[in-house]
Amino acid sequence: MTQNILLKPFETPYNSAPFSKINTADFFSAFKQTIEDSKAEIDTIVNNTEKPTFKNTIEALEFAGEQLDRISSIFFNLNSAETNDAIQKIAQEVSPLLSEFSNDITLNEALFKRIKSVYNSKDHLSLTIEQQTLLDKKYKSFSRNGANLPEDKKAKLREIDKELSKLKLKFGENILAETNKFEMLITDENELSGLPEGAMEAAKQLAESKKKEGWLFTLDYPSYIPFVTYADNRILRKKITLAAGSKGFNNDALDNQDIVLKITKLRFERANLLGYKTHAHFVLEERMAKTPEKVLGFSNELLEKAKPAAEKEFQNLQNFAKDLDGIEQLEKWDGHYYSEKLKQKLFSLDDELLKPYFKLENVIDGAFTVANKLFDLNFEEINNIDKYHEDVLTYKVTDNNGGLAAIFYADFFPRTGKRNGAWMTSYKPQSIKNGLDDRPHISIVCNFTKPTKSKPSLLTFNEVTTLFHEFGHALHGMLANTTYPSLSGTSVFWDFVELPSQVMENWCYEKDALSLFAKHYETGEVIPMDLVKKIKESSTFLQGMQTLRQISFGLLDMGWHGQDPSKISNVKAYEVEAFSNTTLYPEVAENCMSTSFSHIFQGGYSSGYYSYKWAEVLDADAFEYFKEVGIFNKEVAIKFKDHVLSQGGTEDPMVLYKRFRGKEPQPEALLRRAGLLE
Repeated sequence: MTQNILLKPFETPYNSAPFSKINTADFFSAFKQTIEDSKAEIDTIVNNTEKPTFKNTIEALEFAGEQLDRISSIFFNLNSAETNDAIQKIAQEVSPLLSEFSNDITLNEALFKRIKSVYNSKDHLSLTIEQQTLLDKKYKSFSRNGANLPEDKKAKLREIDKELSKLKLKFGENILAETNKFEMLITDENELSGLPEGAMEAAKQLAESKKKEGWLFTLDYPSYIPFVTYADNRILRKKITLAAGSKGFNNDALDNQDIVLKITKLRFERANLLGYKTHAHFVLEERMAKTPEKVLGFSNELLEKAKPAAEKEFQNLQNFAKDLDGIEQLEKWDGHYYSEKLKQKLFSLDDELLKPYFKLENVIDGAFTVANKLFDLNFEEINNIDKYHEDVLTYKVTDNNGGLAAIFYADFFPRTGKRNGAWMTSYKPQSIKNGLDDRPHISIVCNFTKPTKSKPSLLTFNEVTTLFHEFGHALHGMLANTTYPSLSGTSVFWDFVELPSQVMENWCYEKDALSLFAKHYETGEVIPMDLVKKIKESSTFLQGMQTLRQISFGLLDMGWHGQDPSKISNVKAYEVEAFSNTTLYPEVAENCMSTSFSHIFQGGYSSGYYSYKWAEVLDADAFEYFKEVGIFNKEVAIKFKDHVLSQGGTEDPMVLYKRFRGKEPQPEALLRRAGLLE
């Protein structure tokens, strides 16, 4: 019998994940075994006869279950980036086990007693700030998960958590299945009028790969976005838009309406059980915003500034569509199309005009160069570590002294078994143990247009900013310099986590940065400055509408989670009500946002979607600091690295931010950048 590779130390370069040697079937037994091993480690802490101390209790707990954590990160990352039926089946089986194990820890009275003992004597311990934070977080992770509850309520909590883990998985699986199910095959070339050559070629190639004649379009972003942006055929734009907007809302086996109602009601019940008014009150206690009232105040303040601008922009767009094509009423399937046409008219700026300057390889090099100039990081592509798919690129990241900073995986193209969107994740966190700084393994995953037979992968400007965004998250992971893994890298409050990612997007609009990498893929010519000027000018184009859209998603999230949802019986009707103050387009009966709102029903953004806008305030304010002294100013970059990027969650984020900036962030910086201040 061959030994399960997941159960022994990885004898690989840099202790990297041995993807090619992992047998999918091994995951389940590895989970079961490492859960048992972790339980034994917990028992050792609990049965220690010595007086509880920070070292023998808090620190011991922090480093318990390392192998389980490692296997979990590999498995769940694969479930997002390279899944299949077998992995999904294991995910369904193992999620309740992990949820139960997590509850076994947080509801372990003897363990909590030891933690409480250390916590109650914290004023007499000489702990570092990071140790104080860890102690506080460990105590809260128990108290916020029911450790102070009586037995019957603890049992109820376990039931709820088990059910929630299953429902969230099912929600995501339904969306992936809906995305993969839809195909729009076009056989008449006339119906492709308006589409760029690259989009047509990609659609042709996709059809060929599925042994079909014609051009195939799907709900994957690199296929969907060009179609709704450029296709002149309004009927087909409507067809694909309705398909995208009705995911999980078709009253069939993949319907998510009941799941949404069950998730929100269980979250509310869970919060009540723990003594909180709503799920939002529970979540926001551990955020910079602190309370739902603060989030709503912040959102409504931005809404007040953005709404008049958004309504004016929408009216202009409506008038433009009427003048151009006699469109009496602008619909959701017209938004991307006429926005692009108006943008071209106002700025003579067409994404297709820009794409030749954004060859994927050049943009990657650009991100690396910016990271080098700011933070002294060097990236070298390596081929001596395993990949989970041949498309994945692997890099060794070093500092200027040649010391290892991180291992970096980059996965850029869509495929079956990979969920839509873009994200950053980690295969191994950074930590310092026994004096040894164990460096992180970081990954970014995107869905960009693949190279075709005649062209390399050329990015839209939006994809360029997406790459820089995810790379910003990656830098937060790579530059981590903390002792404890649970406080390392992106392990920060969720309304702070988007600062490093969003601030990096700013470099994409700056001449000094663009001239480093925006070079024509055929001629090598640097992007002309008039195009850079237009990119800059167009960055505030329809900003009011964009801001309103983001605020509306945040308010929908707070609507589901900031009140008692038990009286809500109709998902669609409730959503229409939640959007009433932010709606511009006519309501579409066939569509529902909530049933595919993966961020809040599958990912970790429940009661946290506002954080994108919150972080934009932080990033606009932070980038103003760079602009004042030069976007590659080393002094400011080092302050950002030392006080924000390297510190992870070791201190309260506002303290870290003020240490970098010298003051609290001002919303005016965002409104200025968005062109929303009179």
